Amino acid sequence: MQKKNNPPFSILNSPFSIIKVENLTKRFGTFAAVDRITFSVGKGEIFGFLGANGAGKTTAIRMLCGLSKPTSGEGFVAGYNIEKQSEMVKKNIGYMSQKFSLYEDLKVWENIRLFAGIYGLDGKLISRKTDETLKKIGLMNEKNTLVKELPLGWKQKLAFSVAIFHEPKIVFLDEPTGGVDPITRRQFWEMIYEAAEKGITIFVTTHYMDEAEYCNRVSIMVDGRIDALDTPKQLKAQFQVESMDEVFRQLARNAKRVEN
Repeated sequence: MQKKNNPPFSILNSPFSIIKVENLTKRFGTFAAVDRITFSVGKGEIFGFLGANGAGKTTAIRMLCGLSKPTSGEGFVAGYNIEKQSEMVKKNIGYMSQKFSLYEDLKVWENIRLFAGIYGLDGKLISRKTDETLKKIGLMNEKNTLVKELPLGWKQKLAFSVAIFHEPKIVFLDEPTGGVDPITRRQFWEMIYEAAEKGITIFVTTHYMDEAEYCNRVSIMVDGRIDALDTPKQLKAQFQVESMDEVFRQLARNAKRVEN
């Protein structure tokens, strides 16, 4: 897929930042899973949050989603304190992971209604938007199909549509394209661009370094710290390489731990 000409972001300490994190830390005993990370993300930005397994990405995301309290430091998501206002954070975000985002033993439409109901949407609105969503992603004929019977690529497109069904300010995507074919990955990223153009901030982790090229900015975590953060173009220039894969490899060589 050809990368779009998205403008670079320079938004640290900007009033337009929708995610603000300062010295955010999570310790388990003496082990710092996340070690004093500081960054901000702008409204409508596609922000890549990268790192090898064990770098601390999942722990950081759990804090940003209000699911885990930080040991120290501070974070705001959609204007809400992630520690003191975690329930408000949850109401203003969407979340999708590769491992679990849908209920396999429910039908396609039942999954949509379930999650929309959890987010407090009105019944009539849910009915209207369900059909609109299914038509848009080409699953109208599969409305009554059990999710477990869908191909993986269809599941992932449905899961993303469910994650943004309530029009959240931010959607967290944890390796959303893992295991899907290149064509479906391209279609998925078209959906991401469309959501971002509507003002939804995309916070995405991926192991595909070509996908990092599609992000406005990218951070790379190593051993709980953010060791690099900039646009893909600037990172490649900084490390004097031709691809984000080479940037990632240079930083990953410094990792000393292998699991969160």
